[in-house]
Amino acid sequence: FVQAESEVASLNMLYGAAGAGERVMTSSSSPGISLMAEGISYCAGAKLPVVIVNIMRAGPGLGGILPAQADYFQATKGLAHGDFRVLVLAPWSIQEAADLVQDAFDLADYYRNPVMVVGDGLIGQMMEPVEFYEDRKPIKELPPKTWASTGWKRDRPKAIINSLFLDPAELEQHNFDLKKKYDLMERDEVRFATYGSVDSADVVIIAYGTVARVCLSAIEALEEDGIKVAMVRPITLWPYPYEAVREVAAKAKDILVVELSTGQMIEDVRLALQRPRPIHFHCRLGGMLVSPEEVIAKVKAIKAGESEAMHYA
Repeated sequence: FVQAESEVASLNMLYGAAGAGERVMTSSSSPGISLMAEGISYCAGAKLPVVIVNIMRAGPGLGGILPAQADYFQATKGLAHGDFRVLVLAPWSIQEAADLVQDAFDLADYYRNPVMVVGDGLIGQMMEPVEFYEDRKPIKELPPKTWASTGWKRDRPKAIINSLFLDPAELEQHNFDLKKKYDLMERDEVRFATYGSVDSADVVIIAYGTVARVCLSAIEALEEDGIKVAMVRPITLWPYPYEAVREVAAKAKDILVVELSTGQMIEDVRLALQRPRPIHFHCRLGGMLVSPEEVIAKVKAIKAGESEAMHYA
């Protein structure tokens, strides 16, 4: 463990250590991740495996440290400059956070790419029992790091870590090579979970992270009242489980997206549907947490025709 003097320094320390073949990670919260942005882009361009944990804050600027999901756009759409992607994992419990961070190291090494794990103030501050498995094996067959710049001079050519290509044709090919890697991620790394009456729901809820745990409590209560509700929980925010959302939503009359933001993941839900369809939305902001009672009331309002949906052309 090393305490860096700043987030900028932290990410650049990762660049150097990852380039030497070490497994490395750093963590911060929203504004700190913004300071790391340039370095993350450099790691992506140089094909360096690093793990970044972002415990998201509430709102722009300094933000609050209580539960929020305000950085969805940043993590999945515009983390930094350049035409690149990072895998984004979103745990809903401390156990899953521990599991996904371990997976993140394997995924980073396998794809030679940054991986981000995002959580909120609940994940960052609560305590839950966690089990670590001594017999855990990598989730991927990891290739040797022959590309690492270790100072070894025998049996192989020099290993040079670089993201700078002055020849446009060479840079174009480099970017196409990165794109092929992202295509593989979209094909092989989509993760999600479903709950409730998936095949016969009146309302399907889309939620991720700790909000999904709140929604699951609401679903259990609603099912006891005879209201059939399903939920899709994206575990990878990128690549997003578009097909799963589309298939479950197609079987339900109404769709409800629940977030701790003004509506960011809802845009990926719209893309998943592939056609104009009204979507109901519920959120809390500023560190306020959605409650099961709020979700129950929202679903009942939808069923009664008393909830105004967002209509997208």
